[in-house]
Order: sequence, then structure tokens, then C-alpha cells
Amino acid sequence: MSLNHGRPMVSIPGPSVIPDRVLAAMHQPMPNIYEGPLIDISNSLLEDLPKIARTSHPVFISVSNGHGAWEMAISNTLSRGDRVLILESGRFAINWGAMASVSGVICEHLPGNDLDPVDPAALEERLKEDKKHEIAAILVVQVDTASSVRNDIPALRKAIDSAGHPALLMVDCIASLACEKFEMDEWGVDITVAATQKGLMVPPGLGFVFASAKALTAHANANLRTGYFDWTSRINPVEHYKIYCGTPPIQHIWALREALDMIFEEGLNNAWVRHEVLAESVRLAVNAWAVPEGMELNIKQQSARSNAVTTVLTGTVNPKELRRLSEEKAGVTLGLGLGEFADRSIRIGHMGHLNPHMVLGTIGTIEACLESMGAPIGSSGVAAAAQLIGSRL
Repeated sequence: MSLNHGRPMVSIPGPSVIPDRVLAAMHQPMPNIYEGPLIDISNSLLEDLPKIARTSHPVFISVSNGHGAWEMAISNTLSRGDRVLILESGRFAINWGAMASVSGVICEHLPGNDLDPVDPAALEERLKEDKKHEIAAILVVQVDTASSVRNDIPALRKAIDSAGHPALLMVDCIASLACEKFEMDEWGVDITVAATQKGLMVPPGLGFVFASAKALTAHANANLRTGYFDWTSRINPVEHYKIYCGTPPIQHIWALREALDMIFEEGLNNAWVRHEVLAESVRLAVNAWAVPEGMELNIKQQSARSNAVTTVLTGTVNPKELRRLSEEKAGVTLGLGLGEFADRSIRIGHMGHLNPHMVLGTIGTIEACLESMGAPIGSSGVAAAAQLIGSRL
């Protein structure tokens, strides 16, 4: 017998829950792709997406997942033989660098770990050593979804400026855009990379690269440019298809328009606060469960904990069995551990279309599964989370 006969829910760090309004917006017949409303909507996306990244600079749309947006950023600003500095803080900046290396870019790593954000002082020291300014770009994630660490982007920008270094600052916001506070222009970011399937509440399929004037200048001399991803024909597209380098991704265009409307209706600042409160409720729940050799938060530094995803170390609790019970018996899909976390963690996604009953339902389901497994827990995570949420209603 299973209790799982209601609506299932994903509590993974993307793809996130798709709002009914977004699903409904996609459910339309094929339109005229040459003129009319679809053209107007596409133009509105080019105007409104930069508002989410808090930039006055243009956005380029890639019909791809976030990895495609990585490739677009690399190919349009770098040349074969360029050196880039990868700021390690988990898994995804390293993967971005690995993609760049396939194209002939030389990748150097600033060592990090799975517990802490990037150290700005270490970055400044390394850049001061680069007297000839051989490092062309710095690659970092705002949030790493494997470790759930959040990097301090303003502090990293300050370190670059203190070193007097001209490298491009490229920030992966795939997991964090519309979830975490991010100010591209104010923080001096040169490239921002994002995608639809997390805080933007749209199915996977579109990637975004926001490019500063400095990045556009670098583009003029980049020799990794490819026909599909090239910004040259996209930056001032006369023909509509050049925005997407071909047939437009129609259902995604409708979906993204609806999702942006929802974010603007709520207010981006309000969305940031909502994510902060709901994320903290998850962290309070994990801390309530915590006992020696039991559940605990991976990121110990409070200011470095992401508001989009929480990585939970499971100690003696079997994470595969916990995830199996949660999904098969209770209808809640939890994120699996990645890389070195594979056999010792779960991940709880709290991004995008999210409210208190969804978070409390996830926490309550995990707690029920832990009870079913006879797992060691300290006290009720549901009570801890409810207390915080109740104080903010």
C-alpha cells in the first residue's frame, strides 16, 4: 500500500516546479512566426530579461540548456590559447572550465573546497602575481548546486579591482537568477549566464548570456566564434529569426513571457525575500534534525548558504533509501548528491514557484521518511520551519 496518490512534486534544484499559468501559456497552436504577436513577445523578452539580471546591457538567447549558454559566453569572448582562472567552490565552475578547455582555452584553477565560498583574498593574491595580465577571464558561479554554497560576487569584484586586473568577470547564475539578489551592473559583472529551468520557472530549453560593454569589446577579437552562437548577427537583429539563429522556440517564448510577468507582478525584490525566508525554513529544519552521525547542513558559514538549494549531509542515513521512500511512497522527489556528495547527501531545491505549503510539505515528507527508516533525528524540523514561516505571515 502507498500513500502516494495525489499530485507529485519535485523538490530538486531544477528543473523546478512549472506554474500552471506557464503551462497554460505553452498550450497554444502554432502561430505565424514571421509577423504579429510572436515578434512582439520576442522583442519584449529582449527588453525585460535584463531587468531580472539588473543590467542595462543586452541579453543573447541560446536555444539550449545552461551548458549551451556557457558555450555561448566562452566562444564569443575568448580565443584559442587564452588563459582563464576557474574559481573552485564545488562542481560547476570546474565543469564550465572543462568545456572551455575543449575549445583550446587554458584553464587554471584557484583551489577551493566543497564547504566554503571562494576566498577573495586568494583571488586578489593570484591576480597580483599575474603581472603580464595573461588571465583573460575569471569564471565563477554565484551558487553551486552540488555544494549549495553561495559566493560573494561583490567581494570578488573588489578583489579584482584591488589587484588592478583587466580580466573579464564571468558569473554563472543558472541556479540563482530570480532566487538570489544579483546586481550585474552595480557589482561590475562582465558576463552573466543563466537558463530557464530554475528560478525563471520555465522548462529547460533556453539559455541566456548578458554581456557588458567590456565583453562586447572582447567579442570583436574572439576567435572561438561559431556560426550558431555568434553574437555579431544577433546583437541588432533585423530579421526575427536571428534572435534565435533559426526557427524560434515558440512554446518557450510564450512560457517565458508568462513567467516574467509573474515575477514582475510579485516584484523581484519580493521574490528575493520569499526565497530567503523559505530557504531559511529549510535550514532550520535540518538543524533541528541534526545529531551526531545524522543529518546536517553541508555549508557551515551562514552567509554562504544558498537561497536556491540546500545540500544536506546524511551521515549514517542512506540517502538513496531516503530519496526512494520520499518519491515512491510520498510523491516528493528530492535531489540526489552530485560528484563527491553522491553517496552521502540529498539536495533540497527551493527555487522559483514556491510557497510555504510546498516547503513545509517537503520538510514534513522528509521527516516522515526519516521516522519510517528509524533514522536518528534531534527534534521536529517541521516545527522549526513552521515557527519561522509563521512569524513572516
